[in-house]
Amino acid sequence: MPAVDLRGQSIHFEDTGGDGLPVVLSHGFLMDAEMFEPQVAALRDRYRMITWDQRGHGRTSFDGKAFTYWDCAEDLAALLDHLGIERAVLGGMSAGGFISLRLALLQPERVLGLILIDSQAGLEDPVNVPSYDAMHEVWTTEGPSDQLLEMVAAIINGDYERNADWITKWKAQPAEAMTPVYRCLMDRDDITDRLPEVGVPALVIHGEVDAAIPMERAEALCAGLAGCAGVTRIESGSHASNLTQPERVNQAIGAFLASLSVTALSE
Repeated sequence: MPAVDLRGQSIHFEDTGGDGLPVVLSHGFLMDAEMFEPQVAALRDRYRMITWDQRGHGRTSFDGKAFTYWDCAEDLAALLDHLGIERAVLGGMSAGGFISLRLALLQPERVLGLILIDSQAGLEDPVNVPSYDAMHEVWTTEGPSDQLLEMVAAIINGDYERNADWITKWKAQPAEAMTPVYRCLMDRDDITDRLPEVGVPALVIHGEVDAAIPMERAEALCAGLAGCAGVTRIESGSHASNLTQPERVNQAIGAFLASLSVTALSE
């Protein structure tokens, strides 16, 4: 379980190694690198698969200070530097997509392609903000009850057979650590107008029953990216469609990476 000190944080990461095309997967809000186990298992024989835990998540130790997704993108760039990777395919689920897009804007020369799973470029729907704020308030003042955590798991994972495992993880996290993570999510900037600056091939995958981000946000994301040929819709896929429908997601990612590998070898 390697960790490296980068930019004042102790970043946990996993790296399968090898000579294959590097693929870095960034997890969503409240999740961690383990959410990509189905993808790593399916793709590690062909690609160098790298996952990591962001500030305030999983096994990464962070300073507890306020941060933004731009900070996380800089963390990811520093991790690539540490691993000696000049160019990689960046993938992310939800907030992981926010980070991947921002690194593509900060350092476009390092990005071979984007895999954006149940993500978007804009802000939270204002309709949902009051209920999310209420959940944050309860979490940080009264502690995360089973009922609250089951609601959160349903929003992220839907009816997933391993929700209990994620709830156990969330219970183990200090309640006060939730605030900087939550504020990062809710206070993020809208980068929709900057999507035309991202010129690399992009795969946009979205669950048809995503309870957190509606399909029209995925369609807007794809429309704004010159390298996106259309949204890959995952039937019965939740917000974390890579967990609830891994076979379909893995098939889409595999085909996308195969096309990028041909391009990379010709450069």
